[in-house]
Amino acid sequence: MTQKIDIEFASELRNVITRLIKKLRKESPPSQRLSMTETSTMSLLQQHKSLLPGELAAMEMITNQSMSQVLNHLYELGYITRVSSEADKRKINISLSEKGEKILELFRHERDEWIVKAIENTCSPKEQAMLKQIIEPLTKIVDYRERKNPGV
Repeated sequence: MTQKIDIEFASELRNVITRLIKKLRKESPPSQRLSMTETSTMSLLQQHKSLLPGELAAMEMITNQSMSQVLNHLYELGYITRVSSEADKRKINISLSEKGEKILELFRHERDEWIVKAIENTCSPKEQAMLKQIIEPLTKIVDYRERKNPGV
């Protein structure tokens, strides 16, 4: 493959993934739509149980100010709880509320159901097998972190 083909392939892959993400967001009921950062933040809270706002901002690679806006919106919706840290009252621990847990599972279920229907209605058995095989390489791409200083 030449460099030009590699760039074209990367561009096509990016476009398809972006369109899929937008399609999944569109499939959620309008009253339950959240931004990608809000959904991802909720997933992080589910995974880690409790995090500080600064930790969430770092994980999402956004500013503390932007994370504050995300958390305020999630709090207004009743999806998160804020509890003062026992060790340091200046710090606030963020957790998913019971309502947040339920809505996150609902989002995932609805999106999974949509993907199942789309795959069943558009892909041959051979294509379905190909999709199963692509999960591992896509996961590697998602987890890839370029080293900034390889010699250090």
